[in-house]
Amino acid sequence: MQRSTHTGQSLTYAAVGASQAADLMFYPPKGYRPAEDSIRIGSGRDRFEAAAATLLAWGVQKNSGIEVSNIELPTPSDTDYAGLVYDADGTPLAARDVNPELTYSEDGTPQISAGVTADLRIRAYGRVVTAPVRVVLVIDEPNEAGFAYGTLPGHPEEGEESFVVTHEPDDSVWFTVRSFSRGSTSFYRMVAPLLRRQQRQMTRRYLRALLPGRAA
Repeated sequence: MQRSTHTGQSLTYAAVGASQAADLMFYPPKGYRPAEDSIRIGSGRDRFEAAAATLLAWGVQKNSGIEVSNIELPTPSDTDYAGLVYDADGTPLAARDVNPELTYSEDGTPQISAGVTADLRIRAYGRVVTAPVRVVLVIDEPNEAGFAYGTLPGHPEEGEESFVVTHEPDDSVWFTVRSFSRGSTSFYRMVAPLLRRQQRQMTRRYLRALLPGRAA
């Protein structure tokens, strides 16, 4: 059986990188529903670095019961999806730089980098749904680490979701999940309440995925 490929596929939404806009909850992309949730996951530099390492190895998804498969490294055109840099008011300033260097986890799985695509296989309502995504930005700062992925054709939803760990000045470590989304087809828009319920359930799993003691 030939494995499907996402090379050359376009994202199914236009506002690439908007999950990082400061005013997302007040002014989401038109027609999309925003969401934001945060949880304190500990304190200290070691806690931050451990959480960041897990996050960038697909640990949040894996620890939430999602199978991450069909990972494809970015092509030159895919690395265009690096997202934008925003100022404190949420105004886009410029394209975000892409770091083309790829690293791998101990089992040989490519770690998260801009342009990487993957299939997220999620069990919901008695069936397995495949949700293709492309990583549209990666954050690698001294006190902030994370990434966002956007939806590809075949995903039940259209939109973007970001996962960011921060080490705050008071030494606390926080994990934040932000998104904007809508159903990708008339069928999924018709069952929007079920989609939102499933999204809330997944977000609760995501927020627990980086708590101490969880392994990627």
